[in-house]
Amino acid sequence: MRILLTGGAGFIGRWVAKRLLDEGHQLWILDDLSNGREANVEEFRNHQGLRQFIKGTILDEALMISLFDEHKFEICYHLGASINVQDSIDDPKTTFDNDTVGTFIVLEQCRKHNTKVVFMSTCMVYDRCSDEDGITELHPTKPASPYAGAKVAAENMVLSYYYAYDLPTVVIRPFNTYGPFQKTGGEGGVVAIFINNHLNGKDLCIYGEGTQTRDLLYVEDCARFVVAAGFSNTVDGEIVNAGLGKDISINELALQIAGDASRIKYVEHIHPQSEIQKLLCNSSKAKHLLKWEPEVTLEEGIARTTEWIKSGGLD
Repeated sequence: MRILLTGGAGFIGRWVAKRLLDEGHQLWILDDLSNGREANVEEFRNHQGLRQFIKGTILDEALMISLFDEHKFEICYHLGASINVQDSIDDPKTTFDNDTVGTFIVLEQCRKHNTKVVFMSTCMVYDRCSDEDGITELHPTKPASPYAGAKVAAENMVLSYYYAYDLPTVVIRPFNTYGPFQKTGGEGGVVAIFINNHLNGKDLCIYGEGTQTRDLLYVEDCARFVVAAGFSNTVDGEIVNAGLGKDISINELALQIAGDASRIKYVEHIHPQSEIQKLLCNSSKAKHLLKWEPEVTLEEGIARTTEWIKSGGLD
């Protein structure tokens, strides 16, 4: 298949690219490198399936038109986005432009060429979970940050193209994803940051009280889910979750990684108004429609991520 992957130099994008190339597809990667890194896809440079890496933005409509007209993509995995909650609070316009307007520009080209759209949304659109069975796709949404708001707006546009134009589209909502190639600094995820700080003898800093929970999905499991959504018409017009199905408090996670409570410090929350206290995923829909289930336990995922960071990782 001829596939366009936006945001393909990002953390999850890198693993989606690897899976698509391993499966033998022809892949074009588009990334403006605002969050992604060329180093993430360096190992694919000479892969016969990687047709082109384009440094560019989905907001460049002329670029998008030329890419679609020339290559006539059959699937577009749309992962390109602004993803930082605090950045969206500080500068909502940039996030709205990238996540909502950019998605509209992608959709218009996909409509023109009848290209299937797999739209990467986020679990951050949900209201807190109060049910031990976890959050299903019918759970109430609560866009508590401009990031979540921009994603909800984009989701609605993606689904509208399914209903209005019969364009095959799917909205996917992976829960908190972690693993090798995730940034270990300020824009990284909690697992990578905690592991990196632990290995470097630094304190593990927790925002707020640390009682908030997260459902942590290993990145290779996430990539299998993302790719599967593009090759199954059973999810067209649907919203589909993916997660481990278990949540852990940030306090428990920090202690599991550090092994020493004295290494854990608490700091004032930078965006308490956008915090979701409990996130627990119910992936039964993905299991039913995509035959997908997570395979990597949290313990194994932390071990793999630790080894990657120990081996040098990426700065």
